[in-house]
Amino acid sequence: MDSKLSFKSYAVVGMMLFALFFGAGNLIFPAQLGQYAGTNVWIAIAGFLITGVGLPLLGILAIGYSKSDDLQDLSSRVHPVYGLVFTAMLYLTIGPFFALPRTGAVSYEVGVAPFIGEGNAAIGLLIFSLIFYGVSLLVSLNPTKIVDSIGKILSPAILVTLGVLLVAAFVKPMGSQEAPQPVYTSGAFFTGFTEGYNTMDALASLVFGIIVISAVRKMGVTSSKGVLMATMKSGIVASALLAIVYTGIAYLGSTSTAVLGVMETGGPVLSGASNYYFGTFGATLLAVIIILACLTTAIGLTVANAEFFHKLTPKVSYKVYVVIFSVFSLVVTNAGLSNIITYSIPVLMFLYPLAIVLIMLAFLSPLFKHAQLVYVSTIVVTFLISIIDGFKTLTSLLGVENPAWLQSVIDFYSATLPLYSNGLGWLLPAIVVIAITTMIARTKKNVKVQAAQQNS
Repeated sequence: MDSKLSFKSYAVVGMMLFALFFGAGNLIFPAQLGQYAGTNVWIAIAGFLITGVGLPLLGILAIGYSKSDDLQDLSSRVHPVYGLVFTAMLYLTIGPFFALPRTGAVSYEVGVAPFIGEGNAAIGLLIFSLIFYGVSLLVSLNPTKIVDSIGKILSPAILVTLGVLLVAAFVKPMGSQEAPQPVYTSGAFFTGFTEGYNTMDALASLVFGIIVISAVRKMGVTSSKGVLMATMKSGIVASALLAIVYTGIAYLGSTSTAVLGVMETGGPVLSGASNYYFGTFGATLLAVIIILACLTTAIGLTVANAEFFHKLTPKVSYKVYVVIFSVFSLVVTNAGLSNIITYSIPVLMFLYPLAIVLIMLAFLSPLFKHAQLVYVSTIVVTFLISIIDGFKTLTSLLGVENPAWLQSVIDFYSATLPLYSNGLGWLLPAIVVIAITTMIARTKKNVKVQAAQQNS
């Protein structure tokens, strides 16, 4: 029989989940959204919260509901090779390719850059990142519970510090909200929706799900239904905290342009706002907390990736992977925060639809009796659309003309797929394919059952 958990227990797991999701890098995206959205900030943040808060919660629940051992187990329902490739790509995305280098870049942008001149930016970033990833490397080689303990202290510290800053922003805004940038003038909701991809939390949720479920089980909840309900209640606590923080930061960003100007990323917005309200002390305090929070996140991502790839290839030791990922992240970090964010977008435009569809399939799986036909068909259709979105975004970022074949496919999708111009062209086709293949799968199942009954 399941233990009955108190609200305090749900709050503890919820705070743990919040800490897992809330890498300090997530602070920069709602700040930038607020600056760009201006008077349309509330519409834009509504879209952002769906992908930045709602989807991560669903991702956690999907792992529990599907009774999968981990992400690779769930995605292998499509095919074992797909499960391996998709899981590896996801780990690399939330690891050394983008999210891990972003921890160092955000730390520098918020914690160091405001205190040194622009002329020293490149050498400052290099020196800082050498120290940052040096510490991360040393701790990741021999991870201890000290990192977890520091994380538990830092999450409340970030919340309190941000809380004071956001209250100040609401009570005494830096300025009035200005007209939105062109990208948010029309379609602000859908722009906010795709901006939420940048948090990478929906991808991370498919990895974190097992961690949360294990924590709930250790509290004495063992039944599938009990674990799912406890996970949902804890997830709601984490989601509420994330939604409050994101909304507050977006509002702060929307009122900051008159004083700070429009920034290229959200990092300078936060440091500038801290300095505006609380002077050098406030900016320094925020800097120290965010650097430490980013460092614990970096260690966690390094350890998770090294453990996963060591499990895949046992001949390469865990420590070798730690060194590889740390050095790689150091190099990528020195490309600068703006470049890291920019070049992650094509990958996220490709991966996110596949992750969202996998979450949908996990919940709908009992309806189609877990038939592989439904998984394969839906993923293939989504892949064919999202891969084009990824290429289209990449060519746009590089400022090059689309190849003829790519442009012809884009033109076809634009003319035939609803919401394609909003980055959601994959959604309706995926739903239609799920509906059709579910009917086929259920019909086949019923025919097999009837045949078995007749033969018995």
